[in-house]
Amino acid sequence: MSKKYILAVPNFSNGRDEDVINKIADTIRTKEGVKLVTCEPEHDFNRTVLTIIGEPEPLKEALLDMASKSYELIDMRQQKGTHPRIGAQDTIPLFPLMNVELEECIKIAKEIGEELHEKHGVPIYFAAENARNEDRKSISYIRKGQYEGLRNLLKRTKDDPEREEEFENRKPDLSKDGLLSDKLGATIVSAEMEGLTAYNIFLDTEDVSIAKKISRALRGPSGGFSTIRSVGIKFPERDGVVVSMNLFDCSQTPIYRAFDFVKREAERYGVRVTGSELIGPVKLDYLLNSLEFYLGLQGFEKEQILEQHLI
Repeated sequence: MSKKYILAVPNFSNGRDEDVINKIADTIRTKEGVKLVTCEPEHDFNRTVLTIIGEPEPLKEALLDMASKSYELIDMRQQKGTHPRIGAQDTIPLFPLMNVELEECIKIAKEIGEELHEKHGVPIYFAAENARNEDRKSISYIRKGQYEGLRNLLKRTKDDPEREEEFENRKPDLSKDGLLSDKLGATIVSAEMEGLTAYNIFLDTEDVSIAKKISRALRGPSGGFSTIRSVGIKFPERDGVVVSMNLFDCSQTPIYRAFDFVKREAERYGVRVTGSELIGPVKLDYLLNSLEFYLGLQGFEKEQILEQHLI
């Protein structure tokens, strides 16, 4: 029987302390049946994204160990960064990769959330296919207000009879008291069919307001693509500004479509796109559909790629 493989793309809230990052990533590197594909620290965001492939049970154990180390080493009361976040181990998303059904990923995600809460007392939100209501399918809804805002909102509304509905809508799915942990925040655990693709597009201007206007037009909640969430930011370490995005379904909204949209919007402001950047691994299919689009290829098959026959 063919082995099953699941993809996990968790992120934890430290992208600046090399010692902390390595200690957390090492919990994955040492596990048999699991492969750490990439470890991507992002200094300005102050988060690190891991890309992990593994067999179901070894992967589950590796993710539990990873989160435990994040809880040990990261204190949300001291953490600052430009990326939205609510917890030390901020997210643990799972995706079927090979010979595994989505239902198995949903089951494992549920087990991970329950075991982390039982062992560490950390509040847990379930998102995507594990969400317990429609609103919580969206990570951006859960993260609204970020760690500081969500923590304070829950404290203010918990014992206020007039705000009971607001408290119920925003409190964690698993928690001791309906509040966030001051040190750990909360962790979002999920499973879904398509993984997100992190993508940056660079603009030849120092005016970050232009990047923010473009990102607002690009992202779903403000009228753009329903499968894209984006922000306009400045990376201190490089010239220009950035439209930084998460593409949640590149089969429905291809990378080339996001690139062309940003390029056209930038032209309105007399700004040039200088390049783009994929963060972490990407599925071959997501690159091929952009290749087919820009070259106008007809009848192209994946088997025409020589290296495909080595897999």
